[in-house]
Amino acid sequence: MATLPLEVGNLDGLIYFFALIMIGPAIVLAIIGGILSANKKKKAAKVFYILAGVYLLISFGACGLMAGGF
Repeated sequence: MATLPLEVGNLDGLIYFFALIMIGPAIVLAIIGGILSANKKKKAAKVFYILAGVYLLISFGACGLMAGGF
């Protein structure tokens, strides 16, 4: 009969993966906003900056609490 291992090894990769999910899209949105700002499209750049801020707020708020176990 096969047994399931109860101990896991190093989970650093999983932590980095969750951090990338929480921060990565906001960084991409901010970079797009910076590119648009340099191209004189201020209104579109402002939209992307706001989207990046909202993404960070939600990912560190609701998702961060779930990842932290609270």
